[in-house]
Amino acid sequence: MIYKIYPLLVFFLLSFGKDSKNTSELKSVTTKNIAKVETNLSVDAKIANVYSTLDSNNFKLPELKTFTEAVKGFYLLKERGIIQKNILTLIDFSLSSNTKRLWVIDMTTNKVLFNSLVAHGRNTGEEFATTFSNLNSSFKSSLGFYATGEIYQGKHGASLRLDGLERGLNDNARERGVVMHGADYVSESFIRDHKRLGRSQGCPAVPVELTNEIIQVIKDKSCLYIYHPSRSFTMEEKLIS
Repeated sequence: MIYKIYPLLVFFLLSFGKDSKNTSELKSVTTKNIAKVETNLSVDAKIANVYSTLDSNNFKLPELKTFTEAVKGFYLLKERGIIQKNILTLIDFSLSSNTKRLWVIDMTTNKVLFNSLVAHGRNTGEEFATTFSNLNSSFKSSLGFYATGEIYQGKHGASLRLDGLERGLNDNARERGVVMHGADYVSESFIRDHKRLGRSQGCPAVPVELTNEIIQVIKDKSCLYIYHPSRSFTMEEKLIS
């Protein structure tokens, strides 16, 4: 019977012990934790509702988990004025590179605008992305949240600069020359010939025929999020202010 009595004893001591200050502090912490959990549940429920009403535009939707993380970051960045456009680009690097794992979503109309193939870095993995880096010359992709920048003409034609927003995770993106550009190795024909999509030097490269359309829509301070389950969702702690 001791195992049944002991929890009650602990509860009794916490509730009626002499140190009322500690008891008050405990109650305060508990209340805050409960409020935090309830808030998180509320946010997740609201995002799930948005997800359920997405206009897929006849595209396959991203997973709810990755969409939820992307939307949480999107609204935080919007609140802080770091991004300005109601456009969210989500890349899910947990998926095979042979699948369309990039989505561009209009958060005003709640509509998927594009769903496309996208390459990862040559040293990030073969068919699947497995390792990531923020270092120069690593030829690896970097995860996390980005703000899109300006369009310029580079060796791949029209390209879009990206600014990494998370310290130590992707904040070297501009210095590394990590940009969105078109590439002929991002195509169904390349997959047929090589059994996997081609790879970049760390850039999220997209099909040539979609490049201009996509970068025109997402340029100039929209949110781009690159997801992989190896990274825990702690964006706010690493966010560059």
